[in-house]
Amino acid sequence: MEPTSETPKRPARSSNVQSVVRALTLFDGVARREEVGLVELAKEAGLQPSTAHRLMATLVSCGYVDQDPSTNRYRMGLMLFGLVGGAEHRVARLRAATRQHLERVRDETDETTNLVVLEGATAVYVDQAESSHAMRMFAEIGRRVPAHASAAGKAILAFEPPEHLETLFSQTPFSRRTQHTITTAAALRRALERVRADGYATDDEEYEEGVCCIAAPIRDPSGVAVAAISVSAPLARMQRFGPGELAEILAQHTDDISGKLGYFAKAADGK
Repeated sequence: MEPTSETPKRPARSSNVQSVVRALTLFDGVARREEVGLVELAKEAGLQPSTAHRLMATLVSCGYVDQDPSTNRYRMGLMLFGLVGGAEHRVARLRAATRQHLERVRDETDETTNLVVLEGATAVYVDQAESSHAMRMFAEIGRRVPAHASAAGKAILAFEPPEHLETLFSQTPFSRRTQHTITTAAALRRALERVRADGYATDDEEYEEGVCCIAAPIRDPSGVAVAAISVSAPLARMQRFGPGELAEILAQHTDDISGKLGYFAKAADGK
């Protein structure tokens, strides 16, 4: 039967649909590996490298795939961090996606750099890039420290939902680690206000005498901190950095990671 103006026609397969299928094929190729190169991906998907490169650039810009600038190889991006899987899988993806940033901060400062997440009122070390110094700070992966006594803990707490903070404030006095440790709710409130204003947190011998630390938060699309990157060093070595120098180095990396998670400061903070 000849089609009439009233007979619906089957839509043609558009180039947009074809692009989506190709992009998903490439994405699947990345998801099945820790990291992979463009040529290998293109060959597997049956695409020209130039086509694969264009599609991968789109996936990278959207945060679903990350590209290591030193090797140009691809890995899963941070946009998937909070979408699927349990806490253990999310931390594993976070570690994989932030590892290159830890190493770069370590290389720029030659000091131990840490990735930290929050569990309740406890900061947990989940990854680390060690300094080359003979005398260096070392925190075993899985180590747990009171959030109120650590820079990374405070960097995350400052951007926690209010109800979580109120629960924490009710648990005073906080445990004392050194003479510098914050032990009252009022003092912690002031410290977190400074973190929100400055964008970074400090630990001035609050957990361990002679050791200092500075940390900046990694934030999700709503502005909540899901982790923090910190630099820790003996007090004497930390003093060689100028005011704000370490904070600026950290911010370059945590802002990049947060952006890949979908956080945009003006939108999330209502500015």
